[in-house]
This record gives sequence, C-alpha cells and structure tokens, in this order.
Amino acid sequence: MSRIGRKPITFSKNVKISQSGDMVKVEGPKGTLSAPMPQGIAMAVGEGSLVIERKSNDRIARSYHGLARSIIGNMVEGVSSGFEKRLEITGVGYRAEISGNELKLLLGYSSPVQYNIPKGVDVKVDKQTNIVVSGIDKQLVGRVAAEIRAFKKPEPYKGKGIKYAGEHIRRKAGKSASA
Repeated sequence: MSRIGRKPITFSKNVKISQSGDMVKVEGPKGTLSAPMPQGIAMAVGEGSLVIERKSNDRIARSYHGLARSIIGNMVEGVSSGFEKRLEITGVGYRAEISGNELKLLLGYSSPVQYNIPKGVDVKVDKQTNIVVSGIDKQLVGRVAAEIRAFKKPEPYKGKGIKYAGEHIRRKAGKSASA
C-alpha cells in the first residue's frame, strides 16, 4: 500500500472539502480549488481529517493512490496558507518591473522580455532583482516561476541570469592564461 496514500490529510475548520461525482472541491480562506478524482480512488472525510482510499487493489488504483493524496493535500495547503516561489536576478543591468498585468524583464537582450501574468498568480518585484510568485495552486505557481526562469537561466561562468532563491549554481573555471 502507498506510504503517501495512507497518510491522513489534516485541515482546519475554515477549510471545506466536498466531492460531487468525480470532482473534489476544496474551499478555504484564500480561495477555491477543484480537481478531478482519479478512477478507483475514494475519499472519507472525517472531523478535521481526510483519508484517501482505494476501491480495488488493481494496478491503476495503486498507481493513483499516492497521487490523489498529494494533489488533494496540496489543494488543502493552498487554500489555507498558499504557495510561494522566490526568484533572484543576477547580472549588471538585469532587472524586472511590473506594469499592470505584465512582467517586464531587462536581461541583456536587445529588447525587454514581456511576460503576461496568468490569472490565479500574484507576482511582486522587490528591489528590481527579487521576484516573488505566489498563489493557491502549487502547480500553477511552479509553472510560472519556471517560465520566468527559462528566459535567462543562470550561466556557469559568472552566474548571470534568473535563479531560484537558495539555488546553488555550479561554477566553472574560465580560461586560464598559459605561460
């Protein structure tokens, strides 16, 4: 049996979980999320906890057991506290700014890079070099942060580019003058 799937999901009283058909809906103080429940998976809601169970022991149900628990657990955490990814911009003249619903990145290219911020995600810029991506949907927050990072990944010689906060960039030695 899945180790992750067996763990109960605990939630506070201000979070409501409901299931209608094959859709799971989670409501909380930060918002509402819904996701489809995989086939062969059922959930039992108790007082302040939720347990994900398999209807049968076939291969498909076993493979979806831990996945369903992780997805619903992330939904509960998202509507109660939210998710956040921090990005850092390193490089001379590299900076970011927000204008309306668009993130403008100056990354050493001939023209600035424009990125439209999707709904459900909040992007803030601190000191022109720190970007904070936050929201209630873990997958969407991670995807937006990865798309922003992909505009200029950190290079290994000087470390210029966009990196996650706390990410270690493996540096290479440059050319050395031969005597």
